[in-house]
Amino acid sequence: MVQLANTPRGEQGCETYATPGLPICNQARCALPEGRKARRQQIASVGQPVDGLEQSPVWQSDPAPFSPTKLRPIPVEMFQLLGLMLLEAMNQVSTRAAQSRRRFLASTLGLAGLASPALWLCCGCRNEAPAGVPKPTADRSASNKAAEATDPGPSYVPGYVRLHRKGELKKRGEALWQRMSPCKLCPRTCGVDRRAGEKGFCQAPGTDLVIASYHPHFGEERPLVGRGGSGTIFFSHCGLRCVFCINYEISVLGQGRVRSIKELAAMMLALQAQGCHNLNVVTPTHYAAHIVLALDLACARGLRLPLVWNTCGWEQLEILRLLDGVVDIYLPDFKYADGQMAAKYSTCLPPDRRYLESEAGARYSPTDTYPELTQVALREMHRQVGVAKPAADGLIYRGLMIRHLVMPNGVQNAKEVIRWIAANLPKDTYLNIMSQYQPTYRAHEFPEIARRITRDEYQEVVKAAQEAGLTNLDIQGFRPGLL
Repeated sequence: MVQLANTPRGEQGCETYATPGLPICNQARCALPEGRKARRQQIASVGQPVDGLEQSPVWQSDPAPFSPTKLRPIPVEMFQLLGLMLLEAMNQVSTRAAQSRRRFLASTLGLAGLASPALWLCCGCRNEAPAGVPKPTADRSASNKAAEATDPGPSYVPGYVRLHRKGELKKRGEALWQRMSPCKLCPRTCGVDRRAGEKGFCQAPGTDLVIASYHPHFGEERPLVGRGGSGTIFFSHCGLRCVFCINYEISVLGQGRVRSIKELAAMMLALQAQGCHNLNVVTPTHYAAHIVLALDLACARGLRLPLVWNTCGWEQLEILRLLDGVVDIYLPDFKYADGQMAAKYSTCLPPDRRYLESEAGARYSPTDTYPELTQVALREMHRQVGVAKPAADGLIYRGLMIRHLVMPNGVQNAKEVIRWIAANLPKDTYLNIMSQYQPTYRAHEFPEIARRITRDEYQEVVKAAQEAGLTNLDIQGFRPGLL
């Protein structure tokens, strides 16, 4: 609705635009410079949940003075936003008929931006170590029963929602925070005191949270992308040092910006408001405490996206047990079956035994560190979430999705990776055989991996998976029947 002021344009007056969800004052759209300045200030405070991280408000340009004879065209972005709202509303009407009116309205308003996280989260705070950190008392059997009773689909309720309602989610985050002093979040267990500001092998700066970017991602597995994309948050730094890392600027060089836990929660809600199907945290292990605490904040404000734990696969069993019921989809790599290759190309070294608490720790040798730790982790991930299978809408809401990157000259021993999966996990375990290896970063220093893979090398791995009886294969660019 548009109401025109009685005073002529150019004098001390303005038009009043009643735009739902965007509280603009009477001077916000007038032709005077003061009015345009006021509008810019208001849009800066409303349209942008977190500044500086590849997110921009819907309304960006300064409008021309209003003419009673020529109305301004509606921005294209507004049509896109309205279309997204309409599609989501139609889906919810058809698939969530059993939901209460209150939940339906809340989710619809979230998409419309009327419940923007920028309006409720203060982004000026920095991370502080939580006081009084208790040990979690997770009931694993109860968690599994609750998960089994949940039907996957658009009405799926993530496990962390139940933990939040019981107050358990915050306790898990606090327990993970305690493990940063000495740091035992990843299998390297370097033992630095991150709560005192020390840097470990991963180079994470103490308890500061460094994030490179966040946005809907359309390059992930198809059951995660759907139409709205996977809501991906890229965390800086990494516990590995892969010489062929395609994201080395982020993982090794640490590019990104320091953010607070409240800002991370705002990003999560912003991705949900944009229509993403899940929340995809990339390289999360060294920031596990921050992620769980941010989940607790965002869940209190309506976050309901399944959580994807996008990891290298090299995980501590004790950390995974603290994530039981928190993570909905595990997306680990299984890079190597040969520990010597893992040490050579990814610097996977034996854990520091001074800080190692794992019951399997006594069995680790310098050459078995990566394969054995990853195998233990994969078993635990499967125990928690089971086999990943698409729902009726084609999306995966829960389960284990394994990735294996095919490398030149078979240095990763792919056949042994496949043999172990077929022998220790269900035959319908989701396995993505990845063909996109690129000799980036320091790969040129190693002649055996300083090239792309050939078609024959990729087909050989696919054939091995089929012969092993694996039935749930994601084959990139190839059809099994044509091999």
